[in-house]
Amino acid sequence: MVKPPSLRLRAEDKGDLAVVAAAIQDAAFLMGDIVFDPKARRLSAQINRFRWEAARKRGPFERIRSVLAIESVLGVQSRKVRLGAPDAAGVILDMRFEPDAEEPSGAIVLSLGGGGDIRVEVECVDVTLTDVGAPWPTPRKPDHERY
Repeated sequence: MVKPPSLRLRAEDKGDLAVVAAAIQDAAFLMGDIVFDPKARRLSAQINRFRWEAARKRGPFERIRSVLAIESVLGVQSRKVRLGAPDAAGVILDMRFEPDAEEPSGAIVLSLGGGGDIRVEVECVDVTLTDVGAPWPTPRKPDHERY
């Protein structure tokens, strides 16, 4: 079986962001792996992405270490998220763009399992997703009925 290549995606508008959102759906992470650098105006997260593009109906299933980077960040807010607990685990269910009245600015919202979210205020959509490691097997496919 030929494995799909590692992903490197860039989003510059709402449509592009939907593609990245599909790729990171069900990504697992630790709160300590989310870093906001206000000087660089960047929020980055190291995530363990489920490889939907490689998954068959009954497996095999894989995850891969990836970096999600959001640029041109003006501020970050969270709701029902323990950002101060570095070992707390999270799962990304969705990512969407909510434009301001003065587009292209707005907010990129990461919806997390358990009902929390991280809201990233941005000047414009400027997001990259880069796989940075080799895939590894995982026994289960994410089950959305559990979230």
